[in-house]
Amino acid sequence: MSRVPTPPPPGDMSTGPVAESWCYTQVKVVKFSYMWSINNFSFCREEMGEVLKSSTFSSGPNDKMKWCLRVNPKGLDDESKDYLSLYLLLVSCPKSEVRAKFKFSLLNTKREETKAMESQRAYRFVQGKDWGFKKFIRRDFLLDEANGLLPDDKLTLFCEVSVVQDSVNISGQSNMNMLKVPECQLSDDLGNLWQCSRFTDCSLYVGGQEFKAHKSILA
Repeated sequence: MSRVPTPPPPGDMSTGPVAESWCYTQVKVVKFSYMWSINNFSFCREEMGEVLKSSTFSSGPNDKMKWCLRVNPKGLDDESKDYLSLYLLLVSCPKSEVRAKFKFSLLNTKREETKAMESQRAYRFVQGKDWGFKKFIRRDFLLDEANGLLPDDKLTLFCEVSVVQDSVNISGQSNMNMLKVPECQLSDDLGNLWQCSRFTDCSLYVGGQEFKAHKSILA
């Protein structure tokens, strides 16, 4: 069982408002990657619309959610016949649906990622559903040896997947007491001391009239 994360402090009175209650939402995202190499790629004679599939993969040995990559070496349809089409397919899933983002790239002769394309949002996958790019890369660019994308006639695809898991809400009440600054009554208190002769220790004479006073106040 995973540890519930500690929520952030509800606020700092010196920098912003403080709420009496709060909620912290933790969205769990599982990230994993997969690499698929296709040897002798130039000999792939699949016609337009025909497909190659990778083996299945998952985020770990205990994950029942299985994925695979699907490639159309000569495109999916007439519109993409000059391209290689690449998709991420959800093969099996214990849930009715799942949302995931993905990123595809090619590894060049230096084993560097290049020609990367990624989804702009988390797509909704159901079992048997795939998402990807019909025009992932032009075939003539891919097959050009000068571009270094097919070292030893091997195509290497790299896929990164981010699967959205369940979200958890943590809520509570603020334990910070709101400090109420009392109204200043100093002037009233001093006025009362001046009018009250109790505990006075000196006298002032003004215009022949005596006023009782406190030395500590006059100091």
